[in-house]
Amino acid sequence: MHPNTQTLTRFYTAFAALDADAMAACYAEDATFDDPAFSLKGQRDISGMWHMLCAATLAKNRADWQLEFRDVRADDRSGHVHWEAHYRFSVSNRLVHNIIEADFTFTSQGLIASHTDHFDFWRWSRQALGMGGWVLGWAPYFRRQMRVQTHAALANYLAKHP
Repeated sequence: MHPNTQTLTRFYTAFAALDADAMAACYAEDATFDDPAFSLKGQRDISGMWHMLCAATLAKNRADWQLEFRDVRADDRSGHVHWEAHYRFSVSNRLVHNIIEADFTFTSQGLIASHTDHFDFWRWSRQALGMGGWVLGWAPYFRRQMRVQTHAALANYLAKHP
């Protein structure tokens, strides 16, 4: 198994267990992370995001959490994983099944240099927010507002957990 495949397997195994410390250890210091909710640069912010999300799930909705991953492949430069998360969205208390395709690049030391998650945001918003997500989830303005809110939540979390 390629060492970068091992890094991805280690990351998603830790994610399934909600072990944010082990997840964060997989990223390079200057890594980037992008998905429809977050756009982050640097291991500190990425680590903070995972710590915030894992802590929220452990505190409120652990019984509903399930993560499955497959099709893990990587070479010296890049990697890809298909993963699916089942969880209760804390804002609305609604169950979500999110289907994600993740793309990665790696440093020469085998750490994640970039991580990009792709998923159908409108599908997610309909599950997570109900009628509001159905009506607004497709709109670029709504996506921008979601990013503003998630970045504010992360800044607040990092201020409390330096």
